Amino acid sequence: MVICSCNSLTHKDVEAAVAHGATRPSEIYAAKRCKAQCGNCVPGVVCMLKEVRMRQRQAAETMAHGCLPVPVAAQAEALSA
Repeated sequence: MVICSCNSLTHKDVEAAVAHGATRPSEIYAAKRCKAQCGNCVPGVVCMLKEVRMRQRQAAETMAHGCLPVPVAAQAEALSA
């Protein structure tokens, strides 16, 4: 999904930047070698950053407890049942 049309910044770009250590929106833009231009994307970048970091923490906690993470598709299927 495109988060910033000015810079063609996608959710995958955010995920990759976070995987490489980005913790702030400015670091997300720097990883893509761009910057916020009109500013409309900043709330979306912040939201995606929080979401990706939360998923990372959950995965780390799951692994720390010796459990295998459940794929997102399986989680959605279990919730709809």
